[in-house]
Amino acid sequence: MDFLRPASWEEALAAKAEHPTAVPIAGGTDVMVEINFDHRRPEYLMDLNRVGDLFEWEVGEDSVRLGASVPYSRVMEHLRAELPGLALASHTVASPQIRNRGGVGGNLGTASPAGDAHPALLAAGAEVEVESVRGSRRIPIDEFYTGVKRNALAADELIRAVHVKKADGPQQYSKVGTRNAMVIAVCAFGLALHPETRTVRTGIGSAAPTPVRARAAEEFLNAALDEGGFWDNGKIIPPSVAKQFADLCSAACNPIDDVRGTASYRRHAVCVMARRTLTWTWESYRGTAARTEGAA
Repeated sequence: MDFLRPASWEEALAAKAEHPTAVPIAGGTDVMVEINFDHRRPEYLMDLNRVGDLFEWEVGEDSVRLGASVPYSRVMEHLRAELPGLALASHTVASPQIRNRGGVGGNLGTASPAGDAHPALLAAGAEVEVESVRGSRRIPIDEFYTGVKRNALAADELIRAVHVKKADGPQQYSKVGTRNAMVIAVCAFGLALHPETRTVRTGIGSAAPTPVRARAAEEFLNAALDEGGFWDNGKIIPPSVAKQFADLCSAACNPIDDVRGTASYRRHAVCVMARRTLTWTWESYRGTAARTEGAA
């Protein structure tokens, strides 16, 4: 195995163009596990830790540009207000040591359905900025996952950053694991309310071959909230609506039985998480709306 260590982004792109099979490594929290267990033996390993741009983030007027290697701990500390769903997901990642090393770019590059960041990115409607010597492009998160541990990257492309719109409403994240730390998700669920567009987005992890959205559940809830005038009147969502939403989220799953959990348990857990996160986010939205009206 040859080790590549570019000193700049331009050098990294040139190295990737010359060696398309080179596997990028920054935090190494996914890649090193695969190498240590001999699940992967790449011809080239490319260390990106000298590329400073990947560790920077920028908060714009409407969105956040998050460098691919920004550690989860920095998201938790500095971007909790702008990216609340991703900050909550970051809290569930492994241990403090790994949260100080791992970043969203690694989750996206590995594209494991159990990656902790995926549900939050799906719910927020992120875009992945990728680049090669041929140029750069932004891939909508809905189009990024193409199969089990497969993504839409071309062989010569590297992930540079993730663009996420700043939260305009409450967001939540929930994860089920066999213990509270250092655990791969049995399943996970992300939910984001978008009051500006009066829509709801979801993200489900570790309950299908790829991270997925529960689109039928979103459509049902969007219609129910609109027809009932809930965005304006701030009323409590009826239990029947919450249950139907949760059932549709469960139906969006296509899980497997494995050592962490059965398919039936994953469907049940996603159903419970969907109902609970909807309750939490809507209560937060109602509280914010009430405070806004009071201030007016």
